[in-house]
Amino acid sequence: MSADLPFACRCGAVRGEIENIGPRAGDFVVCHCTDCQAFANRFDAGDWLFGDGAGTLLYQSRCARMRIKQGLEELRCLHLTEGPTLRWYAGCCGTPLFNSFKNGKVPYVTTLVGNCDADERTRMLGEPIGHLFVDDDPTCPEPVRRMSENALMRRFFVRMVKDIFSGDRRRSPLFDSRTLDPISVPTRPAEDTTAHVG
Repeated sequence: MSADLPFACRCGAVRGEIENIGPRAGDFVVCHCTDCQAFANRFDAGDWLFGDGAGTLLYQSRCARMRIKQGLEELRCLHLTEGPTLRWYAGCCGTPLFNSFKNGKVPYVTTLVGNCDADERTRMLGEPIGHLFVDDDPTCPEPVRRMSENALMRRFFVRMVKDIFSGDRRRSPLFDSRTLDPISVPTRPAEDTTAHVG
């Protein structure tokens, strides 16, 4: 049964929800890539973002299903690498929140669901469908259900097509609905002064 899963930053200034969440509406995965680890560790957030002590808990959903109910003006984003991924966080307290593409043209969004109530998350999402980039993480407890990035992208592709042709990519709170540019100007790590807040 679908429902809405609330999330919040550490200080509570940024709050929102993922609408109509569930195993059929998106993909609950654990990512062990070095970039996800660096993002969490940059803000001393590994204690609650990592599942079972290793890997970042992510829920990949359609972009318009993620709602910001308060604190939109607090959102900031980083380019940790030269790649196209934006890492979104709450500027008020340095809480990592989302990953997205560099603009809204590709309607890709994952929510870091370590920022959600653990019992509610488990009730609504069940167990993760797979673990990504396991070999990048020496702390990952084996055995785990491994999943390739290609397998996840095939699942995402269906949602991407729906978001593009329905116009839902223009309803993402992270991007300007007209230009599809991010609502916050992306910075590089050297420019960001919010790390280790809180």
